Amino acid sequence: MDAPIKRLIAAIDTPDAARARELIGAVGPHCGLIKLGLEIFSALGPAAFEAPLPCPVFLDVKLHDIPNTVAGAVRALLPLRPAMLTIHAAGGGAMIEAARKAAGSADHRPLILAVTVLTSIDARDLAATGIADDPCAQVLRLAHLALASGADGLVCSADEIAVLRDEFGPAPILVVPGIRPAGSDVGDQARIATPQDAIARGASYIVVGRPITAAADPAAAAAAIAGSIT
Repeated sequence: MDAPIKRLIAAIDTPDAARARELIGAVGPHCGLIKLGLEIFSALGPAAFEAPLPCPVFLDVKLHDIPNTVAGAVRALLPLRPAMLTIHAAGGGAMIEAARKAAGSADHRPLILAVTVLTSIDARDLAATGIADDPCAQVLRLAHLALASGADGLVCSADEIAVLRDEFGPAPILVVPGIRPAGSDVGDQARIATPQDAIARGASYIVVGRPITAAADPAAAAAAIAGSIT
């Protein structure tokens, strides 16, 4: 029997290389992937990949620029062999197509995930940028654009999972941040869910950061969350 998919992605965002290695070593055995985001990658660059990595890397740098520049950035990141790589869906179809083409066709190519609407944003925030629709409608619009342009999956909040599954079925990978175990501090997130709720709604993977990395025992926190969704 195949081993169950580990659906937990732990977000390791720290500029401290030693702390990053410590956290990755502690929580990695409980995760399907480790997320390296803008903070750690801006501080350490490719060196962030030099520590022993117990699981694949989700490189969450949210590329957003003209198509040629994003394609060049994707090609520059390929030697690091991330399993997943994020771009912003709002960059448009040509940018998404360029990223997907640059990722190549090899079996080990990174999956291109299009970020729809950040989980820190609510309807009021969208309105301030000139978008009158609520986050769910905007996520659905961007999802159609991204998937039609070659993205392998989407980054969305738990609030949009059901709508996306109804619209696109089980095929797209849905990576869901904004996850907070019951009783956790919400922080700067606006659209959140518990790990169990997100998985029940159809998330492929959940991303958890501070509830793990700020815990007194990050390994125990990761193990508890992973155990709650298996």
